[in-house]
Amino acid sequence: MPLIQDIEILNKQDIRKLTLDQLKAWMVEQGEKPFRAKQVYEWIWKLTATSFTEMNNIALPLREKMERFFTINTVEVNTSQMSEDYTIKSTFRLYDGNIVEGVLIPHPKRMTACVSSQVGCSLTCSFCATGKMDRIRNLNADEIYDQVVRIKEQTESNYNRPLTNIVYMGMGEPLLNYANVMKSIERITAPDGLNMAARRITVSTAGIAKMIKKMADDGIKANLALSLHAANDVKRNEIMPINETNSLEALKDALVYYHNKSGRKVTYEYILLSHFNDNIDDAKELLEFSKLIPCKVNIIEYNPIGDGMFQKSEDDRLEPFMRYLADRGVQVNVRRSRGKDIDAACGQLALKDKKEEEA
Repeated sequence: MPLIQDIEILNKQDIRKLTLDQLKAWMVEQGEKPFRAKQVYEWIWKLTATSFTEMNNIALPLREKMERFFTINTVEVNTSQMSEDYTIKSTFRLYDGNIVEGVLIPHPKRMTACVSSQVGCSLTCSFCATGKMDRIRNLNADEIYDQVVRIKEQTESNYNRPLTNIVYMGMGEPLLNYANVMKSIERITAPDGLNMAARRITVSTAGIAKMIKKMADDGIKANLALSLHAANDVKRNEIMPINETNSLEALKDALVYYHNKSGRKVTYEYILLSHFNDNIDDAKELLEFSKLIPCKVNIIEYNPIGDGMFQKSEDDRLEPFMRYLADRGVQVNVRRSRGKDIDAACGQLALKDKKEEEA
């Protein structure tokens, strides 16, 4: 028979799953003043406390009571690597032992955190290392939040600069973990959270049409990026199986709906794959897609993932492709890969170090 304290431990609730109103209600039930909830809420979000003992303006008996009922499932940095270009890739250990990866991308004008939304991924995009993993589970909102906090700490300690941008472009499909992703954005932008501007946050999706519409309906202020990578269904089906249930026509409908309701510009991410989606006909199709709503196009260098299926486009194919778009009025940028030497670049997050340790 388990001891009483063992039962209490098993039944502990993650305190960050409570809303402020729920925490106030709990305080009243315990005979405490409601304002204590606001103090605790500030500790667990704004001050990012990892234990109740840190809450030094809370009376000891209340801290001990919270310790009996609640836990703070903090995300910890498991390993970190710094690239030759000063990108930092980290593996983060979750409360249940699962691991995800996140990246700090330094730039002269900004410091960007790339965070994960799922343990693994279910979309099986053929150019992405994460897509070759199984999806184990969604991340909770506080686990996403903690990745940002840990990367923010790395930014300040390594570069003495503030974190300025966040991209949901790590492991997983953010719109298949919609509630937790949006809750994390709410906490990141809240005055009693990290108080970051929503315009500094970008959610990247492989293209879940109904959830793009939901972002518009919910009035989400974060930016939207669509991982497009091919502007015809035949090629997109080949590299992104999600396109079979979320075709380009469905995405066009969702994007028009999103823009009409939000008034916001969308970013299209387009990885150039040598002799697959990088000829002038592909550029023409991308141009037509780009006329749909106000947008910008990020051309992304392909980062090899070891299976040899695709190769990076050569400069003599990249430059005409980009010039064709730019000459016709498309706002287009080339995103040069960062952190390739430590497998931290776009599409390379796959817990490689963990696999090697288990081998």
